[in-house]
Amino acid sequence: MNRARIYKPLKNAMQSGIANQGYWILEYIPAEAKLPDPIMGWVGSSDTKSQIKMKFKSLEDAEGYAIRKGIEFQVLQHKVPKKHIKSYAENFK
Repeated sequence: MNRARIYKPLKNAMQSGIANQGYWILEYIPAEAKLPDPIMGWVGSSDTKSQIKMKFKSLEDAEGYAIRKGIEFQVLQHKVPKKHIKSYAENFK
């Protein structure tokens, strides 16, 4: 069964602007747990769909793709923080 999550990526802590924030990501949910390789110790699984991340311009595009391909999906919404616009002069009030 194909299952995926659709979300809008959050801003990196090192970013101050809003560049590259206007897209949605469809990412497959792993179908099996990752296990350590006994020889090398690397962690992995035989589920290759968990490596796929697709970008879409809008939520409707991502949902439409999932519906057309028969993918069960869930949409994850994050809370948009309020902008507190301050000026330097407010420090001296």
